[in-house]
Amino acid sequence: MIKVYGVPMSRAMRVLWALEEIGQPYELVPTHFLTDAHSPEYLKINPNGRIPALQDGDVVLFESLAINLYLARKYSPAGWPKTVADEGRTYQWTIWAMTELEEPVLTTLMHRMFLPEDQRDPAKADEAAERFKKPLAVLDGALAGEQWLAGPDFTIADLNVASILMLAPMAGLDLSSAPHAAAWLGRCTARPALARAQATPA
Repeated sequence: MIKVYGVPMSRAMRVLWALEEIGQPYELVPTHFLTDAHSPEYLKINPNGRIPALQDGDVVLFESLAINLYLARKYSPAGWPKTVADEGRTYQWTIWAMTELEEPVLTTLMHRMFLPEDQRDPAKADEAAERFKKPLAVLDGALAGEQWLAGPDFTIADLNVASILMLAPMAGLDLSSAPHAAAWLGRCTARPALARAQATPA
């Protein structure tokens, strides 16, 4: 059985969502990033000391978005794009999500919510929120007249990007300037597989 190392309130959530989408049985091995992820046993699985990681038979992977690409490619014909062009778009949007979108979202979230009060820097949060506007506009433009990012159906490209953008409202980031992206995010987050992943016990 597939093993996922991590906890739901982390980047492991996007892997759990992917597994729920494809309907593949899995075991969640509770692994906390501040403690368990630095144990000698876990460092053999992910030498970076981060979560999540995935073990599927002899295959061991880290980096959550790469894990999701693997899962969709191996197990989910419905979640993997149908053409080579859309495969390219899937890789494009997945890499874009990490390089352009995630940092401003997480920086804002950390300094507005997650860090202890005495460690938050409102100026850093506001600066990240301003930088967030550019990738949001890029995504909104790509979704003008489109339902999904890589073909006519929901694919792992949508899941990977949505798993990051869904944190934006929690960070107090405004999506009203991007109606196409906001509507697309609503379609993504309404999926039953996400609800099942979010109900996973910690």
